[in-house]
Order: sequence, then structure tokens, then C-alpha cells
Amino acid sequence: MAEGRLVMKIKLSVYIVLAVLMFSCGKKEVTGLKQDGIVSTNEQNIKKAKITFVELGSVNCIPCRQMQPVMRSIEDKYAGRVKVVFHDVWKDKSAAPKYGIQLIPTQVFLDENGKEFFRHEGFFAEEEIVKLLEQRGLKP
Repeated sequence: MAEGRLVMKIKLSVYIVLAVLMFSCGKKEVTGLKQDGIVSTNEQNIKKAKITFVELGSVNCIPCRQMQPVMRSIEDKYAGRVKVVFHDVWKDKSAAPKYGIQLIPTQVFLDENGKEFFRHEGFFAEEEIVKLLEQRGLKP
């Protein structure tokens, strides 16, 4: 009986954390943001870069806003080799189902053929992205 209560408390805690994360997204605009919003990741765009880093989020979501300097830095460090694409899923409603995301921010990494090789949900630190790219043979 005590185990059942513990499991229920854990489940409830997880649901509360998820709810807080989902509703913590404010309505404040961020200035200086590269808002492509509805960027196409067609095969021509993907084949120009070795890796395409697709960020699915919103300009109104706090963890998503924290990803924006990370995206800019990756784009600068790996210019021509990593294409960074941002979809604001609240403005571009087709992006979420296209990539099958469950929460934002979600990062999807595609190879030069447009095939997904890695996915991450939540804030993704730049150092971790750099490690991932190094595993794929890319150096900053």
C-alpha cells in the first residue's frame, strides 16, 4: 500500500513539473531573435550542410529563449557545415506534427541526406551539442 502511494506521488510530481514547464511560457517578445518561423527544411537546403540542427520551440517559451544564443553560436562556429533552422511551433502549426514533438524546446539533428540521427527534448547546452557534432566528425 505504501509503495502504491509513493508511485502516485512520483507520478503526480512528474505531471506537475510538466504542467509548470508547459505553462511557464510567457507572452513576452524577445528582441534580436532570428525568427525564421516557417523555414523549410527541404532536401536542397539540407544537402548544403553536413548537419541540419532543427530547433522546435517558441519565442515565448523561457527554455526556448535560452536556446537562442546557443543556436546563434553553433551557426557561427560551424558556418557552412551546420545549418540551424528554427520553427516557432505556435506560429507554424505544421512543424510539431511533422517532427512528432511532444514538448518544447526539442532539437532534431539531420544528416546531409535529411535523415534524423539524434533528438533531444528541453534545453540543450552548447557544450553537449559540440560533443554531438564532434562525434559526427565536425570540429568548431
